[in-house]
Amino acid sequence: MLKIALIGYGQMGKLIEQLAPQNDCEIVARIDPLLGNEITSNSVAEADVCIEFSTPDAAYNNISKLVELGKHVISGTTGWYEKLENVKKLVEKQGTGFIYGSNFSVGMNLFFSIIESTAKLMDQAKDYDLYGIEMHHKKKKDSPSGTAKVLSEIILKNIDRKTSVQYEKLDRKIKDDEFHFTSVRSGNIPGMHSICFDSAEDTIELKHTARNRNGLALGAIKAAKWISNRTGSYNFTDQISEIIG
Repeated sequence: MLKIALIGYGQMGKLIEQLAPQNDCEIVARIDPLLGNEITSNSVAEADVCIEFSTPDAAYNNISKLVELGKHVISGTTGWYEKLENVKKLVEKQGTGFIYGSNFSVGMNLFFSIIESTAKLMDQAKDYDLYGIEMHHKKKKDSPSGTAKVLSEIILKNIDRKTSVQYEKLDRKIKDDEFHFTSVRSGNIPGMHSICFDSAEDTIELKHTARNRNGLALGAIKAAKWISNRTGSYNFTDQISEIIG
């Protein structure tokens, strides 16, 4: 049975705890400032893998401490990737395993592949403009989401007529080479992402809607099992076929 330490005991941490027993995993530590504890060699001593869902301002320090302690780490926190290369170097130095991702939902990662394939096709359909929309619950702390950024990167890579992305409100006419991706934060929405292709004749909309957060938690557990006997740094999206296989 895989032993897991939860770094961050919010909604995701509690959901992983709930789903762990039925997935042959045991939660051996719960680390969160609100619980009055912190990451130490003793607090995570029993853990085979640490799953980190915290906040953008805490993630880098959390991950660095865990890697320095020789722990395998899964991180689903976004908004800290400007320091990602530092973590990768530390992981290589320590000989541990690390998986990061903007979205650990298996369905969303399949959606990434669908958008990539569609974008390559629509690159030839010059009459279609395109845009993106994402919606999340009002407690989400980053906007745009990491998932929105990944989708935008896919579009810019595969649609030659789009060379930049705009996430903010525009008080001007949008330029032909700009891709507009808007964000909404309200209520208890688990997550919705749409990529739309629009012409004078019709609109093609591709949408992923999360019914709940279970898919994210299960993906993180699958990733924890996969990394437990590996070393190196991996993007969850790049390894999805192996992890779910």
